[in-house]
Amino acid sequence: MFSHSAHILAQGFGSGLSPIMPGTAGTLFGWLTFNLFSVRWPELFTPLNWGIIIVLGFFIGIWACAVTGKHMGVADHGSMVWDEIIAFWLVLLLVTPADFKTQCWAFIAFRFFDMVKPPPIGYFDRRYKGGFGVMFDDIVAAFFTLLAFALWRVL
Repeated sequence: MFSHSAHILAQGFGSGLSPIMPGTAGTLFGWLTFNLFSVRWPELFTPLNWGIIIVLGFFIGIWACAVTGKHMGVADHGSMVWDEIIAFWLVLLLVTPADFKTQCWAFIAFRFFDMVKPPPIGYFDRRYKGGFGVMFDDIVAAFFTLLAFALWRVL
């Protein structure tokens, strides 16, 4: 992880090195950091600033995941979880304000869409490769999570 700065980011500051379900570990890391930063420094981590961080994180993640995938010899290595972190930050930003129960349901829904990859998520996962592909399918999973929440709130 420390052989290149891109690896530190792509592997979620070590959360992606979990031997069991690294994507889930990365999402949990994202959940923890989102809440920790939002509570500890609310004047700095405003919704607008979170939006900027997420957009920048997406583009930096394309680079970090491309470099890490190349160095590891696997385009979308399981230890790369920056995509889950950024996508789940987006989910949390858009379901906020949310109590713990709502955040739990958001976590479950996001992990479902990210792991099962129903259409069209699976299509994007197979179609786009490299850093962009790693990052993009999780953004689509976040979109479907948010769509499920929107439908749930309407019904």
